[in-house]
Amino acid sequence: MGAIRSVCVYCGASAGGDPRFGEAADALGKALARAGVELVFGGGVDGLMGRLARAVLAEGGRATGIIPKFLVGRERALLVAQELIVVDDMHRRKQLMFERADAFVALPGGVGTLEELVEQLTWVQLQRHRKPVLIADIGGFWRPLLGLFAHMRDLGFVREGFEARYLVAERIDDALPMLLAAAHRLAPPAA
Repeated sequence: MGAIRSVCVYCGASAGGDPRFGEAADALGKALARAGVELVFGGGVDGLMGRLARAVLAEGGRATGIIPKFLVGRERALLVAQELIVVDDMHRRKQLMFERADAFVALPGGVGTLEELVEQLTWVQLQRHRKPVLIADIGGFWRPLLGLFAHMRDLGFVREGFEARYLVAERIDDALPMLLAAAHRLAPPAA
């Protein structure tokens, strides 16, 4: 692992009901751009997704959107991204997002965001990759999910040694430093 050149951010195509969510999207976008880290995102212009990408672009950063054909009109593709990849279906979108990213962040979002996050956590748990996954728990948004994960462990559905490794940042300013530190820890030893 080592260096993080790109981060895939999963987040809502809606803005949500708390202004802190949009502020977090802006701050993360600016931080990625300033660090020279490319954003990989769902390709839409609406909601947190679009706000995040516009913040990256406004700061001079690079954004790659990946969107399935059927969502181009519904989520209004962000045509000003340096790269916009239109794919046939959600499976291909998620595969390309995975391939293009060195790490993952989940900002607040809906069922799609949850599904994408849980898929990455499952792949970590099954040791299909070692890329850092960070849950941005802005305003306690993900606290119920984190409680569910603890509940699963307590009831024996997540066995010791098979935990899904993930990071949790309650402040968006901590997200990128946490990802960089995790990538450094996961890097193979120098030969």
